Amino acid sequence: MMQAKSRWQTQELAHTFLNGVRGAIPGADLQLAVIGKIAQCWQGSPTRILDLGCGNGILGRFLLNLFPSAHGVFADFSEPMLDAARQNLQDLPQTSIVQADFGSPQWVEAIAPHTPFDIVVSGFAIHHQPDDRKRAIYGEIYGLLTHGGVFLNLEHVASATAAGEQLFDDFFVDHLYAFHAQADPSVSRDTIADKYYQRPDKQENILASVEKQCRWLQELGFQDVDCFFKVFELALFGGRHPGPSTGHNEI
Repeated sequence: MMQAKSRWQTQELAHTFLNGVRGAIPGADLQLAVIGKIAQCWQGSPTRILDLGCGNGILGRFLLNLFPSAHGVFADFSEPMLDAARQNLQDLPQTSIVQADFGSPQWVEAIAPHTPFDIVVSGFAIHHQPDDRKRAIYGEIYGLLTHGGVFLNLEHVASATAAGEQLFDDFFVDHLYAFHAQADPSVSRDTIADKYYQRPDKQENILASVEKQCRWLQELGFQDVDCFFKVFELALFGGRHPGPSTGHNEI
């Protein structure tokens, strides 16, 4: 049976997210700063970096700016997203663009020529998978890492309660409204809120708590697993493959 096409594979949704949502995500600069600090402390000189579910490649590009001698692999299943990544990365020669759908274990085969990786990062992508597939993806990532390799997942996670979910929604609408009002001061918060609550991709969100996902990482063998950043339903969590590189670098 042919798998139904995800809305994330359409040009319309890719454009909407990249131009109307990504720039409004709260705390983006701090999230990048935390990713950078972890990467620099745990992988001082990586040679290969994977941005999985890369979108336009914002996370991988940030890491390549920190580690200009590294080679970056940018993988996504959406051709419109990969087109955006090609545009965003055209000035960086040390990159490879790969179409790979991590909804199936076969995505590893598309990545295989570039393995192993010293850093794997993913941003707001894996939460679209069912929980059993999320856990399997984390295991597949573990198998792609070098000893001491780092995995960091910047992700949309589940709130502990319905009240917490309502707080996050209201908080996120505030940021969307502020972002869009910069370009169009006449836009109303009600209009932005309506678009947010009626967004067509909402049903593709399958959220899991950060606590549950950190437990999966520990069970799979990751060390130093933690949630390094969390604001409502926005979280950065991960760990590293055990090995000789797991000693803390001197700062």
